[in-house]
Amino acid sequence: MIWHLIAAIFAGLGAAGVGLLLRVVSGRRLPRWIVPVCAGLGMLAYQIHHEYSWFNHKQHQLPAAAQVISSEQDSVFWRPWTYLFPMTTAFSVIDQGNMISRQVDGQHLVEFMLYRFERHHMDLVTHRPYLMNCATHESLPLEGEQRQPRFHEMRRVDDSDPVYQAVCAET
Repeated sequence: MIWHLIAAIFAGLGAAGVGLLLRVVSGRRLPRWIVPVCAGLGMLAYQIHHEYSWFNHKQHQLPAAAQVISSEQDSVFWRPWTYLFPMTTAFSVIDQGNMISRQVDGQHLVEFMLYRFERHHMDLVTHRPYLMNCATHESLPLEGEQRQPRFHEMRRVDDSDPVYQAVCAET
């Protein structure tokens, strides 16, 4: 977070330099307040760029076996430009490299980990193990070190569900 503050300060200084250069080139016809206005606009532009590039930056940090299955875009009232161009604030990932697939009683079961990334002042990452029955289209979360199934949270998914497609595509 400190690096983003430093980057914003340098973006402001660079933009202030551009404002000062414009003032000098114009023969001092531009008002003096153009320099701090350019500094503020430079810092704002850096912050907007950072917020909109967060999703792509996080995707590039993921391992090759990770597949993004969903993303959430949101608008915020103190960022009025997000009403025209919503920014990605969260996304979910399945690590296909660590899925455990097995056959039990003729049913194809796949155990996988679902990760959720959320953009806050510090990124929030949560993960939860799941068990998917590819034959019956049922998914349920697992709990604890022994990964006990939570049957009361079982839900049915259809073929078009991105989680089902990512987990059961090979079968």
